[in-house]
Amino acid sequence: SSSSVYGGSKSTYFSEEEPVDHPISPYAASKKSVELLAYTWHHLYGLKTTGLRFFTVYGPRGRPDMAPFIFVDRVSRGVPIKQFGDGSTSRDYTYVDDIVNGVVRAVDRPYDYEVFNLGKGNGTKLSDFIDLVEKYTGKEAKRNVLPEQPGDVPYTCADVRKAKRLLGYEATIQFEEGIKRTVEWYQSDGAVIAETDDNV
Repeated sequence: SSSSVYGGSKSTYFSEEEPVDHPISPYAASKKSVELLAYTWHHLYGLKTTGLRFFTVYGPRGRPDMAPFIFVDRVSRGVPIKQFGDGSTSRDYTYVDDIVNGVVRAVDRPYDYEVFNLGKGNGTKLSDFIDLVEKYTGKEAKRNVLPEQPGDVPYTCADVRKAKRLLGYEATIQFEEGIKRTVEWYQSDGAVIAETDDNV
């Protein structure tokens, strides 16, 4: 699943106990639908199912359509990046190693039916994110500031207490360290970099 199911939640920390019946994007609706289907299979056939709501996963070999890869790639190459809004939006960026740790813990601890947040538990502002990319690439970002995108939310931040209690999950990689590792991977000889459309 995804943190997108929380839509425009006003909570400081997004909890699995919150109602998520009003998604604000087709993507979020599709993730909520998957959780409902999983519960139905559990109810009908006793299938043990666990839903994992990922909070903005990033890191080496990350998706080329996600902001962390796009920013590292374009700033490194001197290509302008698109900054939607004034830079105050915030995301709970979660390093891929922490996500993998949470997935393994969920597999090793099967419950009848549960949903867990997998995040870091604190957010990073977009402006600070871009500053860190500049710091570790050693290059200045060329920012094309645009209006907010429809369906975007002002912030995300995971309440990970349930995952810690039932899975023993806890994120260990802070965002600055994660961006540093991502840039190091990008600059390494072994990195396989997907071609991206600079107009996206």
